[in-house]
Amino acid sequence: MVKYQEDSNDDLEKLEIELLLQGLYAWCGYDFKNYAYNSIRRRIWYRVHAEKLSSITALLEKILHEPACLQRLIGDFSINVTEMFRDPLFFLHFREKVVPLLRTYPSIKIWHAGCASGEEVYSMAMLLKEEGLYEKTKIYATDMNAEVLKKAKSGLFPLENMRKYTSNYLNAGGKKAFSDYYHVTNNGVKFHSYLTENVVFAQHNLVTDHSFNEFHVILCRNVLIYFNKPLQEKVHSLFYESLGMFGILGLGDKETINFTNMEDSYETISRSQKLYKKVK
Repeated sequence: MVKYQEDSNDDLEKLEIELLLQGLYAWCGYDFKNYAYNSIRRRIWYRVHAEKLSSITALLEKILHEPACLQRLIGDFSINVTEMFRDPLFFLHFREKVVPLLRTYPSIKIWHAGCASGEEVYSMAMLLKEEGLYEKTKIYATDMNAEVLKKAKSGLFPLENMRKYTSNYLNAGGKKAFSDYYHVTNNGVKFHSYLTENVVFAQHNLVTDHSFNEFHVILCRNVLIYFNKPLQEKVHSLFYESLGMFGILGLGDKETINFTNMEDSYETISRSQKLYKKVK
């Protein structure tokens, strides 16, 4: 009897989550139905408790009638964990193995997909500045969350993060003093505006939107781990369509092109740092 009750509760919870995600998609076009179930479940219950509600159904009712609550939930679903020069070896390998390839192009287009609050976009701008490539580069920084894009555009970041970011920068092969790139204000640290002169910040949803350009580099790090297998395959197809021949794909440390439908279309540039080159 207890086991039956537990199964019944699980089935009811799954139904409530399914209805909430369907309602969210029908109401405002955000499609989270193919996100990893356990991850989306945790985020939904976090918002239920944060809103002081008793059920997922109550949360659905609230997001349909309160735009502010809807935006809070969208924020919960966004993946905003990032830092400057995160995983420094990735940027070091990029500098050593990818930059020489980029030097051969008259102009460069880079797509940061799922850029969150922009720390890695600024990191790439610094790296390209130091390698003499920034002036001929256009960086497209996209995310589905408009609020984090505003933060990214502002160039303002907490002062207390600078020690960590400086360490990352040096370990990533940085060639200057990291502090040369920002100045301290009353609101935190403001990075110099020249770092975003060639950056376009724009909303783009990897789940529902299509390819919008052809790129030499696509970086999407630690986003795919939140998607289920079919959605991962769909996004890999999007990246394949968006990369020019010999274009570079950079993934997160827990992600890989292996065991996907696109595996044979790439060769590995750095196995440890998940850098791949499109070859067919």
